[in-house]
Amino acid sequence: MSDISALINADNVHCHVDASSRKRVLQLAAELIGDATLPADTLFDALMARERLGSTGLGDGIAIPHCRSDCDAMRVGFISLATPIDYEASDGEDVDLLFILVVPEDEQHAHLHALAQLAEVFSDAQNRTDLRSCTSDAALLKQMQTCLANQVPDSRTA
Repeated sequence: MSDISALINADNVHCHVDASSRKRVLQLAAELIGDATLPADTLFDALMARERLGSTGLGDGIAIPHCRSDCDAMRVGFISLATPIDYEASDGEDVDLLFILVVPEDEQHAHLHALAQLAEVFSDAQNRTDLRSCTSDAALLKQMQTCLANQVPDSRTA
């Protein structure tokens, strides 16, 4: 089982990114997470295919774009936007915090744990406020790590 706090790092967290559309932010996300074994264009296509099934905008300015891909381990990225964008979220609010999950094709459980962790973090209004107040990549990374560390342990995974 993957713990998100072990997956986020200075290379995959970006603060106040300029993106004017959902398509553009997903291109940036694919570039953030992609590499030689999982090219950004392949990843972008997979993220867009998932979005065509329905927006991954959850509400409260949060989106968790995710997809399955031919990778050996879960990959993540976290982006705050300089200006919120229309993301067709369920509550109609623009999105400015995006946590990206890329899950191996054969993975069955770790992504559910990751989604549960993220749902807990983002359901807390103070966490959202604290994350939005960050002004640098390092501060955003540190704040997300703090939010994850402050979660109540889940007795089912202990």
